[in-house]
Amino acid sequence: MKQVEVQIMSQSYMLACPVDGEEALREAVAKVDGAMCRIRDAGKVKARDRIAVLAALNIAFELFQKDAGAFRNSSFGQTESGETEESARLAEQEAQLQALLQRLDAALAPDGRLF
Repeated sequence: MKQVEVQIMSQSYMLACPVDGEEALREAVAKVDGAMCRIRDAGKVKARDRIAVLAALNIAFELFQKDAGAFRNSSFGQTESGETEESARLAEQEAQLQALLQRLDAALAPDGRLF
């Protein structure tokens, strides 16, 4: 393992990664940094932890949209018994995730008044 210094929203982080994984790590950091900066720049949310949660949800949703089969087969899409969700439930899950994102945006909108 090697240590790699990265910047996310202008804050430095030291992350451990496999010797051959630095490029992938830097790509992931760029995606997270971009998502967090877009949320911050929209001006609705100021708290870093809330920005991070929204960015994580947005990235997860993008991945879910892009490759729903891979998402369902990952640990995030597994049921407790380890079986993947039925494809018939995919549309319902997508709608639920979208509704959750909208509720989070609405709940966090007043956050801008805190600072």
